Amino acid sequence: MEKFRSFDEIKKSLENKETDCRAIVNHYLKNIETKAHLNAFVEVYGPSALQQAATIDEKLEKGTAGKLAGMVLGIKDVLCQEGKIANASSKILEGFESQFTATAVQRLIDEDAIIIGRLNCDEFGMGSSNENSVHGKVLNGIDETRVPGGSSGGSAVAVQANLCTVSLGTDTGGSVRQPAAFNGVIGIKPTYSRVSRFGLIAYASSFDTIGVFSNNVKDNALVLEIMAGPDDYDSTSSRKPVPAYSDLLHFDKPAKVAYLRETVQGEALQPEIKQRTLNVLEKLKNEGHVVEEVNFPLLEFVLPTYYILTTAEASSNLSRFDGVKYGYRSPNAHNLESMYKLSRSEGFGEEVKRRIMLGTFVLSASYYDAYFTKAQKVRRLIKEFTEDLLTKFDYIVLPTTPSTAFKFGEHSNDPVAMYLEDLFTVQASVSGVPAISIPNGKDGKGLPIGLQIMANSFKEAELYAFANYLTRSGLNE
Repeated sequence: MEKFRSFDEIKKSLENKETDCRAIVNHYLKNIETKAHLNAFVEVYGPSALQQAATIDEKLEKGTAGKLAGMVLGIKDVLCQEGKIANASSKILEGFESQFTATAVQRLIDEDAIIIGRLNCDEFGMGSSNENSVHGKVLNGIDETRVPGGSSGGSAVAVQANLCTVSLGTDTGGSVRQPAAFNGVIGIKPTYSRVSRFGLIAYASSFDTIGVFSNNVKDNALVLEIMAGPDDYDSTSSRKPVPAYSDLLHFDKPAKVAYLRETVQGEALQPEIKQRTLNVLEKLKNEGHVVEEVNFPLLEFVLPTYYILTTAEASSNLSRFDGVKYGYRSPNAHNLESMYKLSRSEGFGEEVKRRIMLGTFVLSASYYDAYFTKAQKVRRLIKEFTEDLLTKFDYIVLPTTPSTAFKFGEHSNDPVAMYLEDLFTVQASVSGVPAISIPNGKDGKGLPIGLQIMANSFKEAELYAFANYLTRSGLNE
């Protein structure tokens, strides 16, 4: 069986009786086995996926199958599924079996998507390289000496390497968009609150969003429209109606596009990425769209604001993992206090401990106002600036990352250099607006480059239409 390039091809093959769901699952299981060294999956649900497939084949015969019949899905190891292990790629959640299924995952299962396994990631979603997992690092399928990006590296590699049709990741500060760029696939971070966070193991609750990886815009849009919408289990989920994104991909009007001067003139930007970004902007001008350079004077404050607030929220969220109720408990403990200290010291990885300590510091009585309160005020300014810009322009276009995929270990001993990998993705996260990364050619080493597009809150339909226009017209090549 050849690689399916889209879910439409899968549906067509099913309709023409050229294949069935069991054969599709077996195709992906064979690929997963062949490419096991990439370490994208931490657990493969072979028997249950085949059982699901058999049930869906029966539904197809009866004409009662859901919208996603035949779609094979991988889910990041921070999303819960009832009866399955979910440990956020951390030792601290060793052996934890979920008692319920995340709302986003359940909605896809209800439409007959087949879950084939859980995907490797940076521990608790904290990282930009997928080197911080208790399950070991994920290899980039394009160049195995390089990182796949993080934290959803396994999810990006699974789609790029044809191990599943579509995958789910989570994006707190760029954890879908950055690995999408490094692997040459499409990845979206929807508007904060567009998708329920129920069943997502939290990192930073006011930033975390569930996103989608795919090989094309239509598949991405279809999965998001099914996942999105209000949820009684998540009081922060939006009650705004969800458009049928996959039916609204036609784009035929002049757009007003802004690009941020600071993002294309930064010293940290790889020259080839700069040139590719400017090429797209020039092509858009030639197509009759309005393209204007704008200043973003708050850019230097976005990254510090993001890391102050997310580490503070992580410090609070991760306090529940204490060795008492579930997960890892140190065998070396001799009393209650040592059980807490040793379980957390031994159970958490170095990056997670670093962020917990930073977060605890900024929340401490002496520094709360100086750091946390001030960061909240700056977040409001960044959000207002971004939203104001998006009332004047339809889209903001910028590079997804300052560089293409870097080599393993390149930033391991320099946390600041690693954090700078998020420089262009955190604006959308701090502001809560949707953003998508699409492929934008390759650099001289054959490594994929990503182009990022932002739109205003709940404008995913317009974002998808514009991304689809860019990819189908070849303006991003």
